[in-house]
Parts: sequence; C-alpha cells; structure tokens
Amino acid sequence: MSAEPVLNDLMQALRCLPGVGQKSAQRMAFHLLERDRQGAFQLAQSLADAVDKIGHCATCQTLTSSDICGLCSDERREQHILCIVETPADVMAIEGATSFKGLYFVLNGRLSPLDGLGPSEIGLDKLTDRLKLGKIKEIILATNPTVEGEATAHYISEMAKKNNVKATRIAHGVPFGGELEYIDSGTLSHAFSGRSEV
Repeated sequence: MSAEPVLNDLMQALRCLPGVGQKSAQRMAFHLLERDRQGAFQLAQSLADAVDKIGHCATCQTLTSSDICGLCSDERREQHILCIVETPADVMAIEGATSFKGLYFVLNGRLSPLDGLGPSEIGLDKLTDRLKLGKIKEIILATNPTVEGEATAHYISEMAKKNNVKATRIAHGVPFGGELEYIDSGTLSHAFSGRSEV
C-alpha cells in the first residue's frame, strides 16, 4: 500500500534534516500526527517564524533576527579580539564552554574550491574590510581541524599579517580525559607539534 500523498510529502520534508533517513522521517511523521498534533502545529509555526525572521548579522554573519546580533552590539565585549569560526553553532559552543569575551566572525563555511567555495563565498572580503579599520588587534582562528579548515585558517592568517593583526590558532590535540592509546595519529601529531611549556 502506498502512503497517503500528504503524509509522503511530510516524510520527504523531514528528510531534509541532517541524519534523518527514511525510517526516522516516518517515525517522526507518525509521532506528530498520532500523538502530538499540538506539538506539530507549534513546530510548523516556529519553523515558519524562524525562516521568515532570521537572517545574518551585518557585522559578523551569525544568525540573528536583528540587523546586528546581540554579541556584536554588546559594548562590554572586547572590541579588539575577533574569533573566526565556521558556523553559528561554533559561536554557541564557544559561548557555552569558555570565558571568551571578544567578538566573532562567522564564515558560514570554509574554503573548498571543489564545492565552489572561494574567499568571497565565505565572506573574506567583509573580514578584510573589518581588519583594515584597524580596531582588531588579534584574531583567533577556530576553524575545524580538517584539510579545508586548516587551509582556511592559513589563508586568513596571511590576511591578518598583511593588515598587521596578530593571528593565533586554537589548540588541537588530546581531549581532556582521553587516553593516548585510543587517540588517532593525526590528533596525536597535532598535540605534539602544538605543545606548550608548563
């Protein structure tokens, strides 16, 4: 028996979420329709509101419902330090786990020529303009430790040098509580090359 067309459309729509395959989408759809119709209405309204009202901050490119996000407009934050991250989720992770009180710049991606992502596609022209203003004294490169993330960090560090801005890179290595025998060789190599004096 083929599924009801409207139900089929709902299941297909749910599959746009990362990690949601056919079975997961089916379970979600049946749950919303059989057990939580009020939750389904609330989810639909929240999604519609978010899609309609949320855009990118004109200063740092993170997600916000204002022209300038709350972090960029907070004058108590250190205005001379800029942390460069790949996604808005990275901003949330840093804000939740550290005491960093500087500003951010969200790339919304990383350099990846094979995917058609060059410097202008990830906003490096905006970053250059911001560095040229002379207010930023240090950038912290917090891109992911992937080949593309490392290439992006290197590219941005060269931009920083041209603008007389100090560039630092977050440490990568053995996680807290990790055991050396279970750490992959790339991570262990990074940990040794990035060691610091104690």
